[in-house]
Amino acid sequence: MDQATHTVEKIGGTSMSRVHELRDTLLIGDRDAPYGRIFVVSAFGGITNLLLEHKKTGEPGVHAAFADGGGDHGWLSALDRASTAMTKAHRLVLDHPGDQERADAFVRDRLIGARNCLIDLQRLCSYGHFRLSEHMLQTRELLSGLGEAHSAFVTTLMLQRAGISARFVDLSGWRDDAEVTLDERILAALEGVDLQAEMPIVTGYAQCLEGLMREFDRGYSEVTFSRLAALTGAREAIIHKEFHLSSADPGVVGPDAVRKLGRTNYDVADQLSNLGMEAIHPHAAKTLRQSGVALRVTNAFEPGDPGTLIDDQPASQPAVEIVTGLDLYALELFEQDMVGAKGYDAFLLGVLTRHKVRIVSKLSNANTITHYVDSSLKVLRRVEKDLADRYPSARISSRAVAMVSAVGRDLSGLAVLSRGLKALADAGLEAIGASQGPRPVEVQFIVEREALAGSIRALHQALVKDRIKVLPRAA
Repeated sequence: MDQATHTVEKIGGTSMSRVHELRDTLLIGDRDAPYGRIFVVSAFGGITNLLLEHKKTGEPGVHAAFADGGGDHGWLSALDRASTAMTKAHRLVLDHPGDQERADAFVRDRLIGARNCLIDLQRLCSYGHFRLSEHMLQTRELLSGLGEAHSAFVTTLMLQRAGISARFVDLSGWRDDAEVTLDERILAALEGVDLQAEMPIVTGYAQCLEGLMREFDRGYSEVTFSRLAALTGAREAIIHKEFHLSSADPGVVGPDAVRKLGRTNYDVADQLSNLGMEAIHPHAAKTLRQSGVALRVTNAFEPGDPGTLIDDQPASQPAVEIVTGLDLYALELFEQDMVGAKGYDAFLLGVLTRHKVRIVSKLSNANTITHYVDSSLKVLRRVEKDLADRYPSARISSRAVAMVSAVGRDLSGLAVLSRGLKALADAGLEAIGASQGPRPVEVQFIVEREALAGSIRALHQALVKDRIKVLPRAA
């Protein structure tokens, strides 16, 4: 493999559902040779929801139905729904009857194999010595890998029909009893691949000893993508999305108001990940950063646009680059006895960790600790109970709020905090709280939940669209 010229590129699930539209532009295009690129693909849009559970609504897919089935076979209906959706997805992409038949057979083989595996596992766990709960992670990985294997196989067929020497690279470990690390899995699969004469289409899921879903759950495809780029010494890692990385959500501030970022760095990418607006999974970003591989985020449907480059370079001048936000809960623990005492913060963090509550930000003073968390109210009620059992005299509450953040590589000298508060006030909005750390990359504003969109618009107008200038420093 040429260590200096190739790229590793990822296509997300929503874009994959339109991969046939990308065949003659992004994948092949008008370049002299379409090779020198490795593509990592996600499952077709919606398929992973059917195989696991719906990411937003929690509606059970095969895995959730199998886990909660109480020994019955209700999950088989979910598997049938997934099979129907997968077949529909590849028939939208493939035109040739022969290719459609091969894809149909692929789905049958994989889903019948998964079905038999789950039936055998269910039968085994009907004996008292075996617990189904001990095998649910492996089951989740098995099912999730079906989606990426399917989309990679179908994309390979589509490209081969178009005259491209595409190679299906299956990292899912299907019927493979080898126990290998992620690096070993990737390197073995790419052995013998000629990047100047072939186009590898690689599954976003990789079965390995580390167990990607144990740590990253559904963020595993970007972890595979970044590790692949690092191991092969890629010139660039590229993520193709269905939108540009912009200064705000066009649906909130208007498409004419937003600016494409064009360039930013991994500091900003990390802040966006914390706010639920992932340019890339933070672990994947760390891998690329440490390997010296720059990341580019593009709009898959505008292949002539260079998109946004993300690297380790500082900004040429201070600027707010993006304004974004999300709904949160403010979990507050007030205890008069906290003054001068130790252990409150550690115990609270332990409870949040035990209940798998994601902390976005926190604030504390002499007798109050407030965590801004991304969680459901149902889970927070359990957290509150645990805290009340430990600190019966404390006042514990959860409040629905929203956080709006102004983010940039360098915010020094811009007075973002004061200017942001003024912008909110001028728009008739009130900040419940606001904070900034000594590292000038983010300023956070806490507002009422119903004020989220209005606050994003006001801050974007004042801090980005009107492009604030650096304040002169005091003599």
